[in-house]
Amino acid sequence: MGAYYFTGKIIDFFRRLLFIFRQMSEYPLFFQKPEAKSFKIALLLLDGFNSMAMQAFVDPFRTANYLKAANLYEWDFLSLRDETVAASNGLMATNLTAISLSKTKYDLVVVNASWGPERFNHPHLLSWLRDLSSKGAALCGLDTGAFVLATTGLMKDRRAAVHYEHIAAFRELFPKVIMGEELYVIDEEFLTCCGGLASTDLALEIIRLQQGIELANAASRYIFHTRLRDGSEGQFPNRREPVGYSAPSKLREAIILMERNLETTLAIGEIAKRVAISQRQLDRIFRRHTGVSPVRYYLEARLDRARGLVTQTELPILDVAVACGFSGHAQFTRAYKNRFDVTPSRDRVVGRVPFQFRSFPSHAGI
Repeated sequence: MGAYYFTGKIIDFFRRLLFIFRQMSEYPLFFQKPEAKSFKIALLLLDGFNSMAMQAFVDPFRTANYLKAANLYEWDFLSLRDETVAASNGLMATNLTAISLSKTKYDLVVVNASWGPERFNHPHLLSWLRDLSSKGAALCGLDTGAFVLATTGLMKDRRAAVHYEHIAAFRELFPKVIMGEELYVIDEEFLTCCGGLASTDLALEIIRLQQGIELANAASRYIFHTRLRDGSEGQFPNRREPVGYSAPSKLREAIILMERNLETTLAIGEIAKRVAISQRQLDRIFRRHTGVSPVRYYLEARLDRARGLVTQTELPILDVAVACGFSGHAQFTRAYKNRFDVTPSRDRVVGRVPFQFRSFPSHAGI
């Protein structure tokens, strides 16, 4: 217990040190407090956008305006064309301004995407983003918005964040962009976020940097956001489950090893050795807490990653198979169909449809 206590104290000390360093550091012009004018934000909603991320991002700015009784922040909702756009949950966004008709000089342009970001590889959109960046606008991607930003070619050697479900696909498509598991990343004039409620943390961080910690705290309290999380905390802090720990530490360690070795797989005996238990013990805790053997769990983890690559990229199916530890096309297709009741090539078509609009798999009795 003493060791854990002192470890926690050390971690807290370095977090405070990092906070002080960040306060003292010179930030790019983007983070300096706006002088005598509103900070103008464009929110580009792409078809199938993440509505939670959009609202979680905007509301802290609305709250900051309310608390200061001033127009510190202004924002417009844009679309690729002058049309209604549906969110991934079915919410319809109307009265949007087409990017071609927008004449405002924005300080920050936020690209909000979710399912199928590869659909938005439009020369007109990419040119618009490059042009705004060249004129001094900061660019932000929410959820899978980072895919669109990376496609512009502006993020080479930059750090980025996307929702954990899309990390593997992003790494395959954009190997020159540094991808981690952060909640959000601020790399000078490029901001990216995994989406969901982490969008609130990013917005509050912008307010903190521009307006000060007092207003960031006040805005956070007002919307009942109990703690402003640093982006570096990661999408899986300490591997905690939202309702608490439900699995032993050895199981979590084994799963982490599996997740980090999906392409070049480890023998189950080697995994047991690395987590310092016998293979029999490892088999026992997997069956007790996951309902399947370690071999089966490992296979399903590889197939889950494969499904992300199949449905979120245009990589050849054989390349996906190799990237997920399969020796050939036939073996991969057979395992994939057994897991998902659909072949990879078929899933590449139907798997791009947002879940709530799918009838797939129609024959499975769901």
